[in-house]
Amino acid sequence: MPAVGMVAGRAQRERAESFRDHNRSVFDQQRRARRGPTPEIFFTKHLDNSRIVKADDPERRKEMRQFTIAMGMLFFLVMTYVWQHFSSIEMGYAIEAKKLQVEHMREENRQLHLSEAQLSDPDRIDRIARQLGLDTPQPGQVVRPDGSFANNGPVLAEAQVPSAVLR
Repeated sequence: MPAVGMVAGRAQRERAESFRDHNRSVFDQQRRARRGPTPEIFFTKHLDNSRIVKADDPERRKEMRQFTIAMGMLFFLVMTYVWQHFSSIEMGYAIEAKKLQVEHMREENRQLHLSEAQLSDPDRIDRIARQLGLDTPQPGQVVRPDGSFANNGPVLAEAQVPSAVLR
């Protein structure tokens, strides 16, 4: 039996040495990974908080309600300011676009007035009429919008006083 005891003792020693070697290697790794002068040790602790019940605190609830209302009002005021600011920027761009549009319309109007003046020039109209073979109208050729014929003789100017002035 002494031989069995020696084998068992040797096996325990070898196991102890392997644990010691393993622990030494883990310790060396931890020492290399340390961030400060003290080793980092972590413990696992299992806690059961399922039986804990939160006590109702009316004062805390009142404070939280007031805080929420205050933050809501602050948020509303900030959003109103932001909305007004962006609206004013948008209005500024719209005003500038309208000013530019007005300036383009004025320039177009000026061009149209110049074109009208050029096209309605009596000398130009007379020149074009002569190129087309037109001449001054003969008596009886001109028909007025009221349907009467115009004679080309001299006309005496008449002044008619409105009936509203006579009364």
